Amino acid sequence: MSRTAERRRATKETSIEVAIDLDGTGVTEISTGIPFYDHMLDQLGRHGGFDLRVQATGDLHIDTHHTVEDVAIAVGEAFAEALGDKAGVRRFASGRYPLDEALIDVALDLSGRPWVEWHVPMPESLPLGEPAFDPQLAEHAVASFATAANISLHVELVRGSNVHHIIEATFKGLARTLRDAVRIEDTDGVPSTKGVLRSDR
Repeated sequence: MSRTAERRRATKETSIEVAIDLDGTGVTEISTGIPFYDHMLDQLGRHGGFDLRVQATGDLHIDTHHTVEDVAIAVGEAFAEALGDKAGVRRFASGRYPLDEALIDVALDLSGRPWVEWHVPMPESLPLGEPAFDPQLAEHAVASFATAANISLHVELVRGSNVHHIIEATFKGLARTLRDAVRIEDTDGVPSTKGVLRSDR
């Protein structure tokens, strides 16, 4: 069974195309016009083991917020579509992920019921890169992805002082937990006593 999907999203603010293969090899092709965000999405694909292609243009002359949000939504929707009915997946995953002085806890459930608990206080920092990625957008990106993907997600900062390291550890941790959660472990059906994993159940 092929676990792939493509998504297109167009508004007055952005135009986005996404393609994902959950059973890929971590090959990525990312272009959002925001170098730091490209770097984080590259981490998501590479450490998640997903083939991920993102092509986006947006109103960066106004702000990077619209592009960050809309890309996260499109990637989340593509992820959910590629995952399908979730038959045989591990479903739950968690871990603790370091990057130098930064340490992040990530836990998730492919429950079909979106919920995000974000406990990652950011130290004061200048925006990252040019066009600028405001560190506060990290929460918005992760939450928008998880909501669109119908994932229950908990992220907590254990320790850390470097904003770049904190955000990168978060994306790497999210990628690794997604990689574990989507792994096929059982071919006997959906891992739920309800028999389905959907947001309407």
